[in-house]
Amino acid sequence: MTTLTTNPLAPLLESLFKSAEETSQEMILAAANLSDGERARLMRSKTDYQDFYGRLKDFPLAVSRETGTLLYMLARSCGARSIVEFGTSFGISTLHLAAALRDNGGGRLITSEFEPSKVARAKENLTSGGLIDLVDIREGDALQTLSVDLPESIDLLLLDGAKALYSEVLSLVESRLRPGALIIADDADYSPDYLARVNSPTGGYLSTPFAEDIELSMRL
Repeated sequence: MTTLTTNPLAPLLESLFKSAEETSQEMILAAANLSDGERARLMRSKTDYQDFYGRLKDFPLAVSRETGTLLYMLARSCGARSIVEFGTSFGISTLHLAAALRDNGGGRLITSEFEPSKVARAKENLTSGGLIDLVDIREGDALQTLSVDLPESIDLLLLDGAKALYSEVLSLVESRLRPGALIIADDADYSPDYLARVNSPTGGYLSTPFAEDIELSMRL
């Protein structure tokens, strides 16, 4: 048995996923008053991302069940003790990563979220899941919150916030990524500069698309 599959985390995740699945993509777009084209434009914008995600502050924007399990497996398999996450939302991905830390024997997960109401929800969920002691939630723009007080060595980086900032966030933590560290970028197709960087032969990464919407990279 694992932390992921036992109480109190397993029933909490089941409830969170069911709630997230009840919120369809159409409902999210309608609530934000956005067309598909406008949504794509805002997701690629380096200047309007706060307005875009502010409109979606009441929605979990959660990873899928499959991606959550993948995050746990990757963190366990690389023996992660130090994880950085960009984009907390309600903390569903955070719960999976923190569960892996628990089962790896402990560690520290630093996660950043600029929307205060989501920070509050994530803290509640992490407390309910019995994992809050492993997590440092930093409220504010990740370009500031992830620019200070990082571990000397980082084992895993999850990019799941404003897509246009993926390359900038990578730059903040790159010098701390140990050789073999894993980087998981969700919906990376919205960040072409990031994809070009991690796929460059001279960029210092080995990278490949994974599943339908993930770019999985390893620091060389």
